[in-house]
Amino acid sequence: MRKLFAALCLAGSAGLAACTTSTGYGPAAPGYDYGFAETRIEQNRWQVTFSGNSLTDLQTVETYLLYRAAELTNQQGFDHFIMVDRKLDEDTRFQSTGFGRSPFAVQYFHPRWGWRYYHDPFYDPFYNDRDLREVTRYRAIAEIVMGRGPKPRDPKAYNAEDVLMNLGPAIRRPANY
Repeated sequence: MRKLFAALCLAGSAGLAACTTSTGYGPAAPGYDYGFAETRIEQNRWQVTFSGNSLTDLQTVETYLLYRAAELTNQQGFDHFIMVDRKLDEDTRFQSTGFGRSPFAVQYFHPRWGWRYYHDPFYDPFYNDRDLREVTRYRAIAEIVMGRGPKPRDPKAYNAEDVLMNLGPAIRRPANY
């Protein structure tokens, strides 16, 4: 019985540890928003996206996007790529970090006073404000055009082999990739 309990505790702690890590380099699973994805627009033009979870910093998201663009260029048989468009989406929210009282509120309409809010009577905004933390998720999106031969002199052009070689050591892949 003790061995079963120990195994369950070990499995539970491993599961929790997996939830508390940044997004590794890998494709976005169906139904999940974390990882890379790409869409072919034309024969040599692609849209590449990398989305990180709330523990993945901006530099990692941008590095993984650039690495995926180089990897995709190499897989398609091209030598270089040009980032013709690049943007970054940032989603910031405030999240409760404790098990304290929740900021439960219900909005309702009263004919005499208009729209009103009913707040949880046990909610103390001065106490619970200390339990909030800022959570930011980043998603980088780039449109790339691939080419063969020597890299153009455009500052937005990248040699795929050089990017793969230089950024490769910074890529952290999940165990199942």
